[in-house]
Amino acid sequence: MEKVRAVAIITKRKNAEAKAAAAKIAKMLDSKGILAYAISPLRINGIDTIEPDDVKGKADLVFAIGGDGTTLKAFRTIPGDLPLLSINVGGHRGILSEVDTDNMQSAINDILDGKGFYDSRIRIQAFLGKTAFSPALNEILITRADLSRTPTISIKLMGDEKSHRMDGIVISTPTGSTGHNLSIGGPVLHEGMSCLILSPIAPVNKMPQLVIPIEEIVVKSSHKSHLVIDGQENHIIKAGQEVRIARYPHDVRFLRLNKKGMRQLAKLGF
Repeated sequence: MEKVRAVAIITKRKNAEAKAAAAKIAKMLDSKGILAYAISPLRINGIDTIEPDDVKGKADLVFAIGGDGTTLKAFRTIPGDLPLLSINVGGHRGILSEVDTDNMQSAINDILDGKGFYDSRIRIQAFLGKTAFSPALNEILITRADLSRTPTISIKLMGDEKSHRMDGIVISTPTGSTGHNLSIGGPVLHEGMSCLILSPIAPVNKMPQLVIPIEEIVVKSSHKSHLVIDGQENHIIKAGQEVRIARYPHDVRFLRLNKKGMRQLAKLGF
């Protein structure tokens, strides 16, 4: 990995433990001659605060301090393919994280000594006409807005089209296979694979989960739906509108220290 000259820090919002860790890390970086920035709205005494759009030109590494939600948001916030170190502070499982408060300082020292490596992951993006939504690292969920009616959902893929009555569908990346996909009985995939998972939610005709090549997918519902990105952004889709889902051109890059065969399974305790 390249020499680290400047680091931008983003934290879990309204979390005192994450903010305290950020201040500690900023002080540690300063003692080693590494420039540190706080990504707005974070404020750290003695550290410049920058807007997300300015991170690419100022920092060559991002520290995301919080849980998995903070990491997911950070990848939607920072531009391009800047590498990111996920530090689990104040989170629950920390499946995406590399370090936590117990080994935070030693891990950062190792990274500054050039011992890290990059772990690339694919992302997907949804489009509604000419409107492009934020990219998703884990999954895109399309689900019914009216809980009293079961819509018919049409899925176009690889020149074929299938229509089934179901509550919704989850389109997951391998990274997201341990998220919403797993909770509804979907398979866990090695996070380095290049494929997607289609997981129907409560299909009337018991449509199975499908592991498919990374191809453009078009989804249409007979009723108004919610389109949810990584469990954090929610958009309303009108009945009959086509949602196109495709691979996002910029993969994310995690900064890692420890090589693991099935990282996400290990994080889940299997």
